[in-house]
Amino acid sequence: MEQPFRTTLAQLLKARFPIVSIESHEELRVLFEVRAVAGDADLVRKPRPVWTWSLTDGLRRDDGEEQARTTDPADALDALLRVGQPLVAVFRDLHPVLGGPGHPGDPAVIRRLRDVATAFRSESEPRTLVLVSPVSRVPVELEKDVTVADFPLPSEQEIRGVLDGMLRANAGSPRLRVDLDDAGRERFAKAALGLTLHEAENAFARAMVDDGVLHLADLPVILEEKRQTVRKAGLLEFVDSGPRLTDIGGLETLKRWLGRREGAWLADAADYGLPAPRGVLITGVPGCGKSLTAKAVAAAWGIPLLRLDIGRVFAGLVGSSEQNMRGAIRTAEAVSPCVLWIDEIEKGFADTGANDSGTSSRVFGSFLTWMQEKSRPVFVIATANQIEHLPPELLRKGRFDEVFFVDLPTRAERDAIWTLHLGRWLRHPRVGAPLTVDAGLVAELTGLSAGCSGAEIEHALVAAVYDAFAERRPLRRDDVVRALANMVPLSVTQAERIAAVRAWADARAVAATAAEDLDPEPGPVRPGADGRQRPHGGRHVEF
Repeated sequence: MEQPFRTTLAQLLKARFPIVSIESHEELRVLFEVRAVAGDADLVRKPRPVWTWSLTDGLRRDDGEEQARTTDPADALDALLRVGQPLVAVFRDLHPVLGGPGHPGDPAVIRRLRDVATAFRSESEPRTLVLVSPVSRVPVELEKDVTVADFPLPSEQEIRGVLDGMLRANAGSPRLRVDLDDAGRERFAKAALGLTLHEAENAFARAMVDDGVLHLADLPVILEEKRQTVRKAGLLEFVDSGPRLTDIGGLETLKRWLGRREGAWLADAADYGLPAPRGVLITGVPGCGKSLTAKAVAAAWGIPLLRLDIGRVFAGLVGSSEQNMRGAIRTAEAVSPCVLWIDEIEKGFADTGANDSGTSSRVFGSFLTWMQEKSRPVFVIATANQIEHLPPELLRKGRFDEVFFVDLPTRAERDAIWTLHLGRWLRHPRVGAPLTVDAGLVAELTGLSAGCSGAEIEHALVAAVYDAFAERRPLRRDDVVRALANMVPLSVTQAERIAAVRAWADARAVAATAAEDLDPEPGPVRPGADGRQRPHGGRHVEF
């Protein structure tokens, strides 16, 4: 378990680490913590004054006295070297002169930082330089001199303090009515986890002025602030809520597995000693509901859905791909609890490092390490159409909780899919009447669509509605039958490919379809490992 930041910083100061780098946008909060540690005799034995430097204010003591009339960082470091007393110096936003991908740093500043590290390490008076910036940059010359300290996002208690303070400040306002009990305030604080204190304050303020009443219905405002966080990061896409799991026909084993893990990141699960679920890898026939399941899980669990485009990770300057992956992971953790959806993961991580000087291998390694070690409730759903191209280390236990195989829908699943899609269309006033959803129509269409994927069934119904629209009339049974007759399903055009995927999944993945839903009718079949005919690949288990 990670130890508190104050404990970590106190250890670094007592051990006389010369330079500490802290990556954070919340420099005021960092300064508050540094002052709290440096001035506490119980933490550092001998309290030390705090000095600060910025490009606008120059070098100053905490009492406001200006120590060097310079906004040049090299001159400020020279002035710091001449100070012969214990101190903690906090330099803000020094990262532009430390270099980064595509541009070198300032050699004079880097050299002076090395001089500072040498002087602070060797002299008798305890001195430490703390670098605070929104981007962590450590030039190769300073890799052995700089220690990176993680600064966590605000805790639930800190966010709750901001909310309570805002409510007290506006308690006498006739324009605000607070309709929250203590449990409601706790839900607001939990919803804001992952935001900075400033972002949480903005979200609470927006919720207050929305309609003059602060109540649980304002929780989506917090989600919108998280959407802004994702949008500004630029590497992830915030996906709007999709259908619920009950809106997906079939896949009962997969839905049951996911349903039993709802809320597993909350305190109730922790009381059982359970870790937060890591995620699932879903492979199978294209168009059979893999991506739809990712959207449905986030909607069913009531948490944000983020989509990671691997192409964005590898875009940009040389050396930035690894940083992009780390940035995407940090953003996902900041928005947690959330679902992180990686669509067609094999296109980003197949044959890693083949022709790119090892960049993809390093990015893949960062992702694997995070999957193995992550402690934040980020549930990863990865989908793959060509799973055999994925490296084996991604598939072993500890990365994903389970690997599921989604095959072509069975008769029972097609029946559910037709019922769902027909129900949506026939409720439309211009499309539906006089056609109605009845058992006979569903059974007929289910039989005619053998070998079709869920996406193909949906497309056939859309094509039939186009025919009805062309003549400005309601939908007819013949329209749907004709659309099915004119469609060549993927099970025909890609028969060999589907057979290969089923063969791979037979012993390596769990069938997403419940065993009781298997087709008793003849259908696309293949020999099983025991020589008997099985309608679908993937082993069947009970969850």
